[in-house]
Amino acid sequence: MLQNIKQLYGNKLAAIDGTIGHVKDFYFDDKAWAVRYLVADTGTWLTDKLVLLSPHAFGRWDRDENVLHVNLTRKQIEDSPSPDTHQPVSRQYEEDYYRYYGWPNYWQGAGMWGLSGFPLITPPLPQENPSHHGHNQRQDLHLRSAKDIIGYQIQATDGAAGAVSSLMVDDKTWALGELVVDVSHWFSKTEILITVDKIQRISYEDSTVYVNLTMDEIKQTAEHEVA
Repeated sequence: MLQNIKQLYGNKLAAIDGTIGHVKDFYFDDKAWAVRYLVADTGTWLTDKLVLLSPHAFGRWDRDENVLHVNLTRKQIEDSPSPDTHQPVSRQYEEDYYRYYGWPNYWQGAGMWGLSGFPLITPPLPQENPSHHGHNQRQDLHLRSAKDIIGYQIQATDGAAGAVSSLMVDDKTWALGELVVDVSHWFSKTEILITVDKIQRISYEDSTVYVNLTMDEIKQTAEHEVA
């Protein structure tokens, strides 16, 4: 089921043996259009560490209590590799991270999650801490912050069509299916949905998402896809 990613921010995170903070952001893959990591705000628990959680670790999401259960212990999370907060997430860091937890690499295989279309919900294998965390290694610039893309302009083939206001995510596969776009400046509706298969490219330098749609086509699509 597709869900507005904004509704997930601030939800509490519960490890196997206690709370660990709340949802701060998501890093998504702008090639496969999938959420690869949840960014956790751990409050005063791990103040000097950026904590990333893969969907491989996600358990039940309690909608009534706004709590995501994580199938990890606090000690596992505390000892996990942490990326350099001043650098994009590197592939070397990801290799260390996935080796630490014993999960299959999502970048190897034909599926969205490597071996399958879903993140495998399996207990991580016990691993020793890696000797290096991938700092100063090759950077993978295809991982982006979901919050950072909010406000990006939508450029149709024949004009400016609005701005990104959110993303719609599948809470089972963690695939991003649609952009929520604010079109209130030119259309009677406030927000519409544009499927990610209509995206031609993203210019991070210009903060613009280019789509393979005309303004007319966006308007016609909006009649059936209202956020």
